[in-house]
Formats: sequence, structure tokens, C-alpha cells
Amino acid sequence: MKLGVICDGISRDLSHTVDVMDEFGLTYAELQFVGDTEVGDHSAQEIREMDALLRDRGKPVSCLSRHIFAGMTGANTAGDALHTRHMDALKRVIDMAHVVGSPLVRIMTPKKEQILWGANGAEKWNVAHGAWDAMLPLIAPAVDVARDAGVVLVVETGNGTMVNSNYTGRKLIDDLGAKGTLKVLWDPANNCWCHEEAYPAGYEEVRDGYLGHIHIKDVQVDTPRATLEVRRMGEGQLADQFAPMADALRQDGYDGVISFESVYHPGDGDFEAGFRLCIDRFREIYA
Repeated sequence: MKLGVICDGISRDLSHTVDVMDEFGLTYAELQFVGDTEVGDHSAQEIREMDALLRDRGKPVSCLSRHIFAGMTGANTAGDALHTRHMDALKRVIDMAHVVGSPLVRIMTPKKEQILWGANGAEKWNVAHGAWDAMLPLIAPAVDVARDAGVVLVVETGNGTMVNSNYTGRKLIDDLGAKGTLKVLWDPANNCWCHEEAYPAGYEEVRDGYLGHIHIKDVQVDTPRATLEVRRMGEGQLADQFAPMADALRQDGYDGVISFESVYHPGDGDFEAGFRLCIDRFREIYA
């Protein structure tokens, strides 16, 4: 399968990251922060230099991952100042995608309301009425922009965001009528927080044309204690899920990229060291 890494999880020095990618046989570069700058905010010259480096070293860009729409709330509306800033950033990232040849641009969703739907009394007492429907007009213009620009958006299943599961990712796509232009960026570790089992339940939601990109890391969540621990790959609660996920992806002919997300460190803040402790397990399972 097509394996890569979110580059700034190793280093924000892109040249160094490419050296490490070569060391471990990783091909696809997902860009989020390069230097001190998030994608969408680099100068034209900086983008040309990134493109030249990656093309020269044989590292296609898999996805440009800015935090579009992250931090928005139910108080925001389409066209307000914050939404406009996010839309402007999205357009800059799409322009960058055309230069570096990225087929995908990531978006996020606004902050999570915990209970969106309910029945038998919950619909009266517990549901955040209208929260989901209020989000749709925020995302719809992004889909239109991407469709016109000929790029595909991927919405990440995020911690603390309205789309925090493959179920809600698929529902967003269906409610917007955006299948093909909008796909799910599946981060099964993030989905652990809402207790969506990665395989088979999570995978079944997206296997039929909804899956666009994957992030892999391992975690241990304790939702009652509001605590999240990143674990060395294979030592968290996804340990028994990775292999069946990989088998299903191979069987179904998944042709997208699987990016390792290097957010683990061994207690000293050294994320490259954490990467080196995890990457062989990642490659063994998903290669």
C-alpha cells in the first residue's frame, strides 16, 4: 500500500524529514507545518522550493493538511469574519495544492456538541437542537470551491469536532450531496474518544467510496477521566485493530495513502525518537 508520513511529526525542517523518510522507505509526504508556517501561509517562493525538494527526492505530496474550520462554533455563520478567514485560507491551500500536485486538501469541522440526535425523551432534554444543521452551511461553500478547483477535500475525524467518527463523516458527505468531492480522512485513534470501533464498525461506514485518506497512530483513551495518552504503536487500544484494518484495505483495493502520524514521544518530548520507536511496526502491518 501507499505509505507516508505527516512530515512535521518528524521535523518542521522538510529536508531533514525527507532524509528520514528515505531511511525508512516512506514515499508520500503529507504537509501541515513547514518551518514555522502552516500550509496556506507560505510565500510563492517557499512553495516552489518545497515542490522542487520533494520532486527531486521522489516524494509526492499526499495531502495538504491545514486546520480549516477548526475552532469554529455554533455561534458562527457562513460569511461571518471567522468563516471568511477560513475560506480564504482554504483557497490559498488549494492554490498550493495545484503547485505541489497534492490531490487532497484537509478540512476539519467546528467544535463538538456532544449529543446531536436522540429519541424517547432525549430529543427534548439532551439533544443540541440544530447544531448539526447549522454546520452544513459552513462546509458547503468549501465543497463548491473544491469542486470548481478540481481537488478533493477530506474531512478529518477529529477529537472535539462535530465530525469525530466515520459515521458522522459519512453523514456529512451525504447531507451535503458531496460524495466524490468530499471524502473522509479516517483517524481511527481519534475515533476512539467517541468509542467507534475501528474494525469492522468504523471501516464499514466508509468502505464504499467514502474513504479518502488515513492517519495512523495508537492511543489509550479514558473518556470518563477526560484523559488521552498517545502510545507506542501496538501498545494502545488499537493494537488488535491495525492488522484486520490493513487486511480489509488490501482486500478492497484501497488506493489512497496511509500516513503515519508521529505524535508519540517516549517521555522526553523527542517526537523523532517516538517516530523511530513506532515506524517499523507501522511498515510491518501496512506495507
